[in-house]
Amino acid sequence: MARVVISEFMDEPAVDWLAARHEVTYDPSLVDDPARLRSACADAGALIVRNRTQVDAALMEAAPGLRAIGRLGVGLDNIDTETAKARGVAVFPATGGNVTSVAEYVITAVMVLRRGAWLGSADVLSGAWPRQRMMGLEVEGATLGLVGFGAIAQATAMRARALGMTIATYDPYLPADAPAWDGVARFDDLDALVAHADALSLHVPLTDATRGLFGADRLARMKPGAVLINTARGHIVDEAALAQALQSGHLAGAAVDVFAAEPLGAGSALATAPNLIATPHIAGVTVESNTRISWITARNVDGALTG
Repeated sequence: MARVVISEFMDEPAVDWLAARHEVTYDPSLVDDPARLRSACADAGALIVRNRTQVDAALMEAAPGLRAIGRLGVGLDNIDTETAKARGVAVFPATGGNVTSVAEYVITAVMVLRRGAWLGSADVLSGAWPRQRMMGLEVEGATLGLVGFGAIAQATAMRARALGMTIATYDPYLPADAPAWDGVARFDDLDALVAHADALSLHVPLTDATRGLFGADRLARMKPGAVLINTARGHIVDEAALAQALQSGHLAGAAVDVFAAEPLGAGSALATAPNLIATPHIAGVTVESNTRISWITARNVDGALTG
């Protein structure tokens, strides 16, 4: 019976299903104790993680019998995939499991940030009555720019169209004849898209090419009064530059679900930024998506261990 180590939270019925087939160590506190995690993986055949567990060469070296890594999500920047490939360790992202949850998060963020009314609750409860300041903008007729046009961005576009938004996208990797482009304004130049969009949502993985993609210069190219939503990865956006763009009023608001350091350390540049919605890497995590992702991952890992 193979041993499976789970280092972050997972839907418990899926954990129980795995435990009926394998020896399972389910301990979400392992993510914060690398030494204990390495010890737990010494005789593991599979490791299941979310985004915080760093599956590096040292961890894989400490787990010589490792055959599979299940990722409770889709981003793989916390997993050394080259080392995994060299060691013959299969890596399984939970592709498709969080599409709906992220798409709904983005649409909600666009509506909240453009309308603005919900950002003034504290003022109203304190006795103020700032009706003009909280008047805000509609989303109908506005342009939603999508940087990256994979499954999640396409699901976001579908929902935005239902609200009467115009969709503009940039994705140099999606073939020009892909059906997804139908009804979408396709931009070949990222800066042109950035200057055109009323709301901009990022849907790209963290790579050498996307690290720092939105620094001070590119944020300055955004349309004045636009809003930015980042559910991709924190290192894609320069947090100090974003804070400055919000403080200056160049951007009307931002929703940030991912950060360069998670959790945020003391003195984050974003701590005092106005009109900012900050969430703890939760855009892709709902009760429903957690169930989907957990079962996708459980079956992937079981298949790798028993196939």
